[in-house]
Amino acid sequence: MEQILTQLGGLVLGSVPTILLFLLLIAAYSLLVQGPLNKVLAERRARTSGAVEQARGAISAAEAETSVYEDKLRAAKAEIFAAREQKLKALNSERDSILEQARAATQERLKVAKNEIEQSAATARQQIEGASAALSTQILRAILPAGVPPEAVQ
Repeated sequence: MEQILTQLGGLVLGSVPTILLFLLLIAAYSLLVQGPLNKVLAERRARTSGAVEQARGAISAAEAETSVYEDKLRAAKAEIFAAREQKLKALNSERDSILEQARAATQERLKVAKNEIEQSAATARQQIEGASAALSTQILRAILPAGVPPEAVQ
């Protein structure tokens, strides 16, 4: 057993430089590769998350701006509809006033025409009454004997 322990001691003693080289390799790896790699990865992670946050901020700003534009668009549409409504009201009131003027002018012409018709009817009655008196006198003269005046018959 002593022989095994001696061999084992020799192996351990022979592996000390390898262990030291291995520890040195680990330390060099940590200093030269892992440290800079971790720094680069951390910076990349920070940039990525920063870019993601910046993108989220840009998206929220775009959504806010979109809602502002939509509000402006709604307001502009409402303004256009209100202006259109006012224009329609103005046109309707103008049309109504023109129609009212036309009605008034037509009523006036109708009154004038009625007055003219009544005047011509009155003139025609007077002419008929005048003509009827003259005709009745002529008829009486034609019917009555020659010496009797027509005024005596009445």
